[in-house]
Amino acid sequence: MEALNTLIFSLPKRDSTLRMRVWRALKDGGCAVLRDGVYVAPRESKVLARIEADIRAAGGFAMAAELTPKSAEQLAHVRALFDRSAEYGALVRRTSAARHSLAELGARRAQTAIARAERAFERLSAIDFFPGEARAQAAEALAALKRRHAELHSGREPRTSRKRIRALDAARYRRRVWATRQDPWVDRLASAWLIKRFIDRDARFVWIEQPRERPRTAVGFDFDGADFSHSGNRVTFEVLLASFRLEHDPALGAIGAAVHFLDVGGIPVADARGLETVLRGIKEKARGDDALLAEAMRIFDHFYKAYSKSGSEPYLN
Repeated sequence: MEALNTLIFSLPKRDSTLRMRVWRALKDGGCAVLRDGVYVAPRESKVLARIEADIRAAGGFAMAAELTPKSAEQLAHVRALFDRSAEYGALVRRTSAARHSLAELGARRAQTAIARAERAFERLSAIDFFPGEARAQAAEALAALKRRHAELHSGREPRTSRKRIRALDAARYRRRVWATRQDPWVDRLASAWLIKRFIDRDARFVWIEQPRERPRTAVGFDFDGADFSHSGNRVTFEVLLASFRLEHDPALGAIGAAVHFLDVGGIPVADARGLETVLRGIKEKARGDDALLAEAMRIFDHFYKAYSKSGSEPYLN
């Protein structure tokens, strides 16, 4: 029969802080209770040893022991103490609810919901010492959540192009209609700001659901088949910088680094999360994509001003 680690303890009656700390450590470590003051955990778990040392240091009584069930029935009884089925059931319900609500969320909020579900599954799996069907069902619910997210969002993200970036004459892109995907986020918002401030001050923007909806004469950006989109390891904002020879501006480069990190990851940028937080607040409040861009323009103006060493703003005249 397999043995289990056991901890028998009693705590100082007046030390509520220690009591809460021990209770949380036992819960987070996935320990099972045999009776009041007697907890068990699998032999590979080290949590009981740490709790024993903590209790003794605080003046309580703690004694570690080894528990070996004498029969299959006793072993089954002990294993049942570690049953996580109810917790997995609650997780499956939350995950399923998140899946059904994904269509109502924006891309970023959907990613947050998925990350939250993943962390909850990982925490529960870490203390599921005898995994069974319940864990498999929870894993499938998480997979279904990710598949639904892919159906709603991933298919709309532009694929990276290998097309060579060429230097272009900005004069050919004045007074144009620019088309990009609906529900814009960091890369599209920053790209629209860059277009309006540095490429085409009279630019008009249309927000399309599918690439085929692009107006015939519109300049497309940040979708598959667009004139400007991801290329190599560059996001759309960086492609526009290179295409219109704006890379020499360190303030634009700083904004580009933040946009790159927020859009595809990579090297962390100190101000990126602050930019993301402000834009998320605007996105929650804005009524429509035009209103969202109008507010985001002001934010990027402020970032550009702060990054400009000279304080000048070389916008189009």
